[in-house]
Amino acid sequence: MDGTQPQGLLRTALSGCCPRCGRGPLFKSFLALNDRCSVCRLDLSKADAGDGPAVFLIFILGFSVVPLALWVAMSVELPLWLHAVLWGAVILGITIGLLRPSKALTVALQYRHRRQEFDRS
Repeated sequence: MDGTQPQGLLRTALSGCCPRCGRGPLFKSFLALNDRCSVCRLDLSKADAGDGPAVFLIFILGFSVVPLALWVAMSVELPLWLHAVLWGAVILGITIGLLRPSKALTVALQYRHRRQEFDRS
């Protein structure tokens, strides 16, 4: 290892930077990871987030948005089609907004807890 300190989990997740150096970009496109960090040369090809970030978001949004939708449905009388459009857009927007940071968080957690797999070359 080159002596660089691992970055904080939340900082890595929000910035989308390398979990080791915090300077190189983690993503080459919206959700595709770079193969290596352009700064510290960390091998990111061993990171495997899989479906974990999407599943976590489904559970979190299910527990938070569904009660809110039910409360609004009981408080305000809106047509059913408007509820479908409104809550569909809310859930889709939140999911797309949080998918990239949650994938970066998953990679940072993998780096923190299985660092030896990342450092092998």
